[in-house]
Amino acid sequence: MIKAGLTLAGLAFVLLAPAAMAETKPSFAKPAAAPFSWAKSGAKAAFEAKAAAAGGGKVVGGKLSADGAWPWQVALLVTGMPVNPDAQFCGGSLILDKWVLTAAHCVHMQDDNGDWGDLDPGALSVFVGSNVIEAGSGEVIPADQIFRHPDYVGTGFDYDIALIKLARKPRVPYATIQVPDAEFGDMIDSPGVITIVTGWGLLEGGSHPNALHETEIQMMDRDQCNQTLMQARAEVAADGFGYAVNALSLNDDDAYAIWDDLIARAPQPMSKNMLCSGSFEGGKTACSGDSGGPLVVPLEDGTYVQAGVVSWGLTAATGEGCEETALFSAYTRISSFLPWLEGVINNTP
Repeated sequence: MIKAGLTLAGLAFVLLAPAAMAETKPSFAKPAAAPFSWAKSGAKAAFEAKAAAAGGGKVVGGKLSADGAWPWQVALLVTGMPVNPDAQFCGGSLILDKWVLTAAHCVHMQDDNGDWGDLDPGALSVFVGSNVIEAGSGEVIPADQIFRHPDYVGTGFDYDIALIKLARKPRVPYATIQVPDAEFGDMIDSPGVITIVTGWGLLEGGSHPNALHETEIQMMDRDQCNQTLMQARAEVAADGFGYAVNALSLNDDDAYAIWDDLIARAPQPMSKNMLCSGSFEGGKTACSGDSGGPLVVPLEDGTYVQAGVVSWGLTAATGEGCEETALFSAYTRISSFLPWLEGVINNTP
């Protein structure tokens, strides 16, 4: 499962330009509905039909994956629905024969009463062994157990990682993907390291593919990503703050001092448990439906190591789907969670 001493392929370090990073003014939020309930309710299919009518092209900045590529990639499906893209609500990766790594927000959601809880394992199935989600392709395996990181809460973004234990090993061809140890995790968490994200998420224009797509991006400096996100938050907050300053008749010196303290106390959107990956030109990103899928790094020997799990991104201005021109998205940093991963796997019969 864990291997150290690996070497990177295609390592290209570049300096981030703060001015270029600051050009976007993104908003960021989780979907109004959890991925599972979005797919189960039929709202996903309705959204895709609307988007298809308006026209859609390629995956956001990516391309169709070759047959047999990324054999550790799996899709999470709503149990009982036909095997097609409408049933797919998240991605995942096989890190061991019976263990799938995914995002916590894929398996943790609110019920009709507003209470948060993990999905019943019987509510989801795992599609393995094919890049095309359709009846007769690959294999659908029941989930046996679900393990959400105990520090993840549905109203936040941090600790967004979970494990699914399959009821049995796949019977179709597949592969597992290595995850890095802490030392190698630090090495690949560096600006310029080439990464690849894969998934069945929404395409450019909002349509949903039945075939796996991929896009090549690169690690970005977390501090610079946070600077961009905090600037966007500050711009939103400034209007309300200005109103409060006027209503309370604060002088300029007091207002500036309070504002500086407010900004200093605000938590950074991307914690050290997250990776920032994207592209300087924008438009290469994970999108709705890719959640839980792998962010991998190519190595010199032709193999790959999984650095991250698709977690969250910037919301489109319409409030629906992802921002297609975004410069980056956030990924759960797997190497930060090795003790938890090993503890769950080693202590589960």
